[in-house]
Amino acid sequence: MKIEALNILLVDDNPADARLIRETLTDSGAGALFNITEARTLKQAVKEAASANYDIILLDLTLPETSGMDTFLKVYETAPSTPVVVLTGLDDETMAAKAVRAGAQDYLVKGQADSHMLVRAIRFALERKRRTEERGARKLRSESMAHAQEERADLRMISASKSFKEVEEMVRTVAQTSNTSVLIQGETGTGKGLVANAIHFASNRRTHPFIEINCSAIPDTLLETEMFGYEKGAFTDAKQTKKGLFELADGGTVFLDEIGDMDMRMQPKLLKFLESRTFRKIGGTKDIKIDLRVIAATNRDLETLVSESRFREDLYYRLKVMVINLPPLRERKDDILPLARYFITTYESSLGVVKKLSPDCLPILMGYDWPGNVREVKNAMERATILSGSDDILPAHLPEELLRTSLAQTPVVDPSADMTLKEVEREHIKRVLATVNGNKSAASKILGISRLTLRKKLQDLDVPDVNDT
Repeated sequence: MKIEALNILLVDDNPADARLIRETLTDSGAGALFNITEARTLKQAVKEAASANYDIILLDLTLPETSGMDTFLKVYETAPSTPVVVLTGLDDETMAAKAVRAGAQDYLVKGQADSHMLVRAIRFALERKRRTEERGARKLRSESMAHAQEERADLRMISASKSFKEVEEMVRTVAQTSNTSVLIQGETGTGKGLVANAIHFASNRRTHPFIEINCSAIPDTLLETEMFGYEKGAFTDAKQTKKGLFELADGGTVFLDEIGDMDMRMQPKLLKFLESRTFRKIGGTKDIKIDLRVIAATNRDLETLVSESRFREDLYYRLKVMVINLPPLRERKDDILPLARYFITTYESSLGVVKKLSPDCLPILMGYDWPGNVREVKNAMERATILSGSDDILPAHLPEELLRTSLAQTPVVDPSADMTLKEVEREHIKRVLATVNGNKSAASKILGISRLTLRKKLQDLDVPDVNDT
């Protein structure tokens, strides 16, 4: 996607930093024309934001008259419809969370944000603004469907790993085409739906519907009616003509999730559509031609299914025009902490508090393989955010399987030590309690014993008492 003729208000009191930002945008290779106006003070920024129509504001939070959230709120209140991307030297997670919750589109730290990150932040901010303006004009199947699409679209790909950066590059490339079929492959929970969403909203189909169809969740007998619809009288309960999801998505994108589970009887009908862009409703007598892109995804090996005659070979090759392979989270460990912090920020806003991950949580999160991938991180952070209440997130708030894995990766005692079984048991219980910050309920679950048994062992083994939680 190319951003053309953008009017940017750059608010920064440091001329050297402003010049560097200007050069970073100019040299980004994004194919964009940036008209940049600079403001050195809050007064100048407010005046410019109020008097001119800027596409985006790049804002430093530290200015001569003010700093922090006061700076952001003054500018944001002056031009609430203009997207604001914070670009500051303050590497502060708490400040970042506050700014995003107050309305900032993104929070970038000087020295850490390269040209790619800056242009991407601008692009996403403008896309979100555009979707907000077009939301009232779009007609989807229902208001709930429209809301769900917007929520999914706002979930950006959070990544620090090289392997996922390659995925993001592929997404940008594929988005430049509008008709090419895409096949997304990856384990459950790796973010296949997120990638499909990103392709749609970065393409020129973004103003039209994005409709997801889970091929494994819809019974085989109903999948055709859901996809293609039916004519009145086509069967006993067909009291009136119904449009299928393909027709409702005309101009946009259909995402066929779990395509490997599609019934063999349905596959030739999908193949026909991919080849001709036409379909026939159940009970219909004429073909209907529509314009949409099909993105398919699977966690299964389609080549194996083809060799076992459980998936049509011609459909497989028709779908895999462009293939995006999503690596599992265990192969991109650098993404674990950015994802965890992103989901915490998402959930903490509903609680009205700002949270941080305790440093003790970091090795536990990094040491776990996350078999459920991104979805498992999302669920774990939601749980931890709720359990921690108004406090920071501690190891005791993490799921038991993470704590067990962490304990298993550390020797209970020095293997060379001459210890009795009772002493080994004592040290192990102390270690488990330390891992969960003295939470006896969490410790008893990890140890596989009741709280009463744990209490008795603490007394018998003379383990120092901790808070009774």
